[in-house]
Amino acid sequence: MEFLMDPGLWVGLITLIILEIVLGIDNLVFIAILAEKLPPEQRDKARVVGLSLALFMRLGLLFAISWLVTLTKPLITVFDWTFSGRDLILLFGGLFLVYKAVTELHEKIEGKPELKVATNVVYAGFTAVVAQIVVLDAVFSLDSVITAIGMVDNIYVMMAAMIAAMAVMLLASKPLTSFVNRHPTVVILCLSFLLLIGISLIAEGFGFHIPKGYIYSGIGVAIVIEAFNQFTQRNVAKHESKIPLRHRTADSILKLMGGKIETADNPEHQQAQEAFAAEERYMIGGVLTLAERSVASIMTPRSQISWVDLNDSPEKIREQVLSVPHSLFPVCRGSLDKVISIVRAKELLDVLDDEDELKNLIKKHRPIYIFEKMKVIDAINTLRTSKGSLVMVSDEFGNVQGLISPLDVFEAIAGEFPDADEQLDLVKLGEKEWKASGMLDLYQLELELGMLDLVEDDAGYISVSGLILDKMQGHVELGTVLNYQGIQFKVTEMEGNRIKSVHIQA
Repeated sequence: MEFLMDPGLWVGLITLIILEIVLGIDNLVFIAILAEKLPPEQRDKARVVGLSLALFMRLGLLFAISWLVTLTKPLITVFDWTFSGRDLILLFGGLFLVYKAVTELHEKIEGKPELKVATNVVYAGFTAVVAQIVVLDAVFSLDSVITAIGMVDNIYVMMAAMIAAMAVMLLASKPLTSFVNRHPTVVILCLSFLLLIGISLIAEGFGFHIPKGYIYSGIGVAIVIEAFNQFTQRNVAKHESKIPLRHRTADSILKLMGGKIETADNPEHQQAQEAFAAEERYMIGGVLTLAERSVASIMTPRSQISWVDLNDSPEKIREQVLSVPHSLFPVCRGSLDKVISIVRAKELLDVLDDEDELKNLIKKHRPIYIFEKMKVIDAINTLRTSKGSLVMVSDEFGNVQGLISPLDVFEAIAGEFPDADEQLDLVKLGEKEWKASGMLDLYQLELELGMLDLVEDDAGYISVSGLILDKMQGHVELGTVLNYQGIQFKVTEMEGNRIKSVHIQA
């Protein structure tokens, strides 16, 4: 045990472990690239088998040092070139490595899209992949063992160093493989390393010694540059994640469709504009907002609801129903906050003079309520269960704030479809001029303007008038002008303290 107290032995062991790990990195990278061609459940097994074979080869070669030495003796001569057994192994190993690296690089650089269907994915055979790993293991093992023999004299130190280095590589193989496969640029970089190493092996086979330091220093510089690239991409992704999902999604879709967010100078944007009509871009933008908009932003507000009061006489109810073009009416008792049914105009008119039939009709259609802050996308299921009827919208105190129907959702996507007694909330006056109602939904205005910055996160307003009142801190009068996000809003009509009409100029 006295030899364990020799500091030179420990220095040699640690140095050799580090060198063995460095020399094994290229082998590890090659295994990582090959393992990706296997089914997911076989990849870990391929890594373990490949590295285990490398360890057994290196240990076996250590016990055959006498045979290994003979590999350096001249074996054949071709055109004044003398090759030993070691030279031939390095030469053919280098050629194989160059062939594999060039093949893989060609496959990656070609960039041919692959249609991956879960039930029809073609993977490489396990035996074929392991066989390729074994061939390269033989070359890398030879290089590793020769390095070990040149550094230390104690065979046990060599064995310990190889086992320790292989243990480290086994632990690092899976994270390295995952990292390489997650980053396409790293795959290209690794294949370039293998190509470089293959060329150096061929040069060694012809007797031209290229110092490993030159090769690994170049690889090291490339790794540092790639690390900067990865950090840059990570920081960009981190900052992008702070942008609201609706903004990121809508921005991507509108770029694809040649929307107003990007200029149309780019040929891709011009092609997209030809592929998508303005109406289609508007509708897709409307769909993207559904997960962000509250029910309150698309509902018919309380002040505009036509409802029937059962306390009125049949004649008055009939006159009221016939005076408006709506087909569905909330039926209340004394107040809109006391909705007892939602009925169709025709059915109501048919039973107005029969009290019993009227009661049965009211019992048949009970009102459905949703909360005003519910997102539109979440309210769609409720509208579906209402079977085309109206759904009442209430606040946290149970007071009716408005109502919505499937038509309101469709208008949120495709734009307004006003009834005969309604006016459009947004009228285009010129190329960049609009006349808008104070109640105009800001999401609809965003879609019209092709921008995403009018509705702030957690904003307490959803209409044009709400935006103006918020930014002007409530001090609004006729002629008030607000410049916001490059858009000019001018109050052109007021009804008491309420903004009724606004002129908008982009």
